[in-house]
Amino acid sequence: MFATIRRYEGIDTDTKSELIKKVDDSLLPSLKELPGFGGYYLIEAGTGVMSSIGFFDTEEHANDSTRVASEWVREQKLETALPNAPKITCGEVVVEKTPELVQA
Repeated sequence: MFATIRRYEGIDTDTKSELIKKVDDSLLPSLKELPGFGGYYLIEAGTGVMSSIGFFDTEEHANDSTRVASEWVREQKLETALPNAPKITCGEVVVEKTPELVQA
């Protein structure tokens, strides 16, 4: 499994709610259509910072998500709301633990 983390800084707080809605309405559906999609989370960290983390089966799939996200920012004309290029970290998940399901 591979993860892509994007950290966006300098987000206009006046457009934060609109940005979150656009991510949910239009970016997430595009990411879900990518091969190898394993999940996506958007984190609101305050003070104009948001981060996202996406999980994919392969490095190629993870890199595709970066291309899709970049194109989405341009298509949605979000350069003002997201004035700084994201800091991107992409790599293989080397330790993973999820809660085990409890059988009733």
